[in-house]
Amino acid sequence: MTGALFLGVDGGGTKTRFALIDAEDNLLAEAQLGTTYHPQVGLDGVREVLTDGLAQVLAQVQRGSADIAHAFFGLPAYGEDSRATATLQVLPGQVLGHARYACDNDMVCGWAGSLACADGINIIAGTGSMGYGRRGDASARAGGWGEAFSDEGSAYWIAVQGLNAFSRMSDGRLPRGPLHAILREHFQLGEHDLDICAFVYGEGHGSRGELARLSPLVSQAARAGDGVAASIFERAGQELAAIADALRITLGFEAGETVPLSWSGGAFSAGDALMLPFASALHAASADFALQEPLHAPHFGAAMYARKLAGY
Repeated sequence: MTGALFLGVDGGGTKTRFALIDAEDNLLAEAQLGTTYHPQVGLDGVREVLTDGLAQVLAQVQRGSADIAHAFFGLPAYGEDSRATATLQVLPGQVLGHARYACDNDMVCGWAGSLACADGINIIAGTGSMGYGRRGDASARAGGWGEAFSDEGSAYWIAVQGLNAFSRMSDGRLPRGPLHAILREHFQLGEHDLDICAFVYGEGHGSRGELARLSPLVSQAARAGDGVAASIFERAGQELAAIADALRITLGFEAGETVPLSWSGGAFSAGDALMLPFASALHAASADFALQEPLHAPHFGAAMYARKLAGY
């Protein structure tokens, strides 16, 4: 196999995906590893994941890192801590062995994939949440301030709201709906509902990614007719739409100008439970939003963006 290679890396709070493409956007290799969220795994952990992922995709095409014409690394929490960002910026060069790369927040991967690097806004609702958009030379982000006081509408946020509802149902502060039974069954709780705390606060449990993986249980409850679970998704859709509308204004989209908008992230696997309130809140905010199905996965978008940055 000959010809220029382009690498895309989409980091995340739960998983990191790698894509290797050629100059015609043909997917040549891909891989998936664990999180590159440095507040959770440390900077050495990020380096290890990037090293292993690069080795895996290059092995599939029997090429070396010197054959990569350009790469783009989208890493979670990039730009959110100046000291850590300085280290994250140089890590890919250490892994690649050359400087033909760019590094930014993983939000760029979602935009590049869902809109194929075209103008518009992408809303990410994965482990965390945020929005990123471009219009001409302008770019902007909104949301994504971290799980402690932001990430509204994300899988982590949905899961935490679901756990909160479970505690209220258990206490009698809310009527017990399907969510209560679904979480009891999932955690195989015995006589005491309080035993759920061991899975959230106990040693070796309760990581950001682990809690985010509980969000499908909340959507299961919503589909089973749990009104409290449905209201969590209603609020999630409203929060994500607010991020989109803030970006529409910041990017300078004019009244009557179409605003292409797409989405990415595992929280959207809830389907209509999230998409219907999200779409409703978007159109209530502005009739100019034009929802578009994502064209590509974020890791493929990262590789496309690498090719674009290289001038191909």
